[in-house]
Amino acid sequence: MANTDDTPKMLRAILNGQSSFRQEVLSKIDKLDNKLSGQIDKLDIKIDDVEGRLTKRLDNIGKQLAYLEDDTPTREEFDKLEIRVDKIEQVTTAVI
Repeated sequence: MANTDDTPKMLRAILNGQSSFRQEVLSKIDKLDNKLSGQIDKLDIKIDDVEGRLTKRLDNIGKQLAYLEDDTPTREEFDKLEIRVDKIEQVTTAVI
């Protein structure tokens, strides 16, 4: 059994060991935080770059779609065109 005078020394040794361990862990966490912080900043820049390119591409696709929609005949125009083609076919068939 330990002497009562040794108990405070043992507690002090345990506390010092835990304190050293804590300092070492905090130091490693700080290093990791600094390292990750730089990586996160680089990742943010890359994401912003990709987002910008995608936005630009989507804008171009939207413009192309709008132009296509403007050039596409409406249902009524298509029906009228179909009637005209049918008439032309009938005239062509009658001539041949």
